[in-house]
Amino acid sequence: MSAPIRIGIVGTGGIARVHADNITHLGDRAVIVGAVDVDPERLAGFQAEFGVEAGYGSLEELLEQGKPDIVHLCTPPGLHKAQALVALAAGVDVLSEKPPALSLEEIDELAEAEKASGAHFATVSQHRFGGRAIWLRDRMADGKLGRPMVAVCDTLWFRPDSYFDVPWRGKWDIEGGGPTMGHGIHQMDTMLSILGPWSEVVAVAARQARPVKTEDLSAAIVTFENGTVATVVNSLLSPRETSYLRFDFEYATVELEHLYGYGDDNWKITPAPGHEDEVAALWAEGPHGNSGHSAQFRAVLEARENGQVIPVGTGDARRTLELIAGIYASSFTGGRIGAGEIGADSPFYSSMEGSGAPWRDAEATA
Repeated sequence: MSAPIRIGIVGTGGIARVHADNITHLGDRAVIVGAVDVDPERLAGFQAEFGVEAGYGSLEELLEQGKPDIVHLCTPPGLHKAQALVALAAGVDVLSEKPPALSLEEIDELAEAEKASGAHFATVSQHRFGGRAIWLRDRMADGKLGRPMVAVCDTLWFRPDSYFDVPWRGKWDIEGGGPTMGHGIHQMDTMLSILGPWSEVVAVAARQARPVKTEDLSAAIVTFENGTVATVVNSLLSPRETSYLRFDFEYATVELEHLYGYGDDNWKITPAPGHEDEVAALWAEGPHGNSGHSAQFRAVLEARENGQVIPVGTGDARRTLELIAGIYASSFTGGRIGAGEIGADSPFYSSMEGSGAPWRDAEATA
């Protein structure tokens, strides 16, 4: 049996606990060799809770003394790029929580650092790894459900004003955006992993109620290269919370409704008239299984054990970030944004806020 993969966890807040708990599901295949936090008390509590012997005050100490094979970035989004660059320069793989970077410029910088170092950068995109999501990508590939035509991608969540008491939330320069960037990214990434490349987006964004610099609502119409047209809504204003994906193919409608993670029971398929038997036979096939961090962690370990690039890589992450940038660009300029249109000469390349949210001017004159 090969030696366990050595994992270092950077940041010991709530999402780090999700990582540590899911790493325990990997058995002897992985071990947490150290954790990092600038808050000694929080770090000590994390170590005690998960039996992590080594604690460090900096990523550099972890890399030098703990010698991890991979680091999991569980810190606020504004820190991801700088920390990833340090790890990649040391030749250590990185698995970053979402969003992996605050802009297209940052993800491109990470891709270049990845090439230079030989180590790999990946983003946590756990909803790609549930069994039915894999099944649906297989159906896209073999065409057995027919042509995809319509899709719905809704992230309708609720966050009260108090949620934004945490200093880094709701700010462009630290969180990168509002629900479009920090919350809806989960569902949009899954949608893109199934439907493939998008070609054009037109969108609106608003700050309806929350005490934030960013939006608290966005709505978009996305056209895909294969002709599918999708509606996308991202909200932090919705008391009945749901995460909802719907794909209307020629021969069936496939739906997923959950909140923060799904299993087989969260999926539903409705055959088109005249296709009941063939769709039922397809639905009876595997693979099955829940989404979640442990599902992606297993895929990461398998990739490392087989000498492959760990998922989900910078190319896939960039496609998702480009759609997000397109939603903001369309919302703030009033234009239709095509894939590949946001280049280095665009203000939306270096910041999701780009040319500025419409409410920024109102704030400046208030």
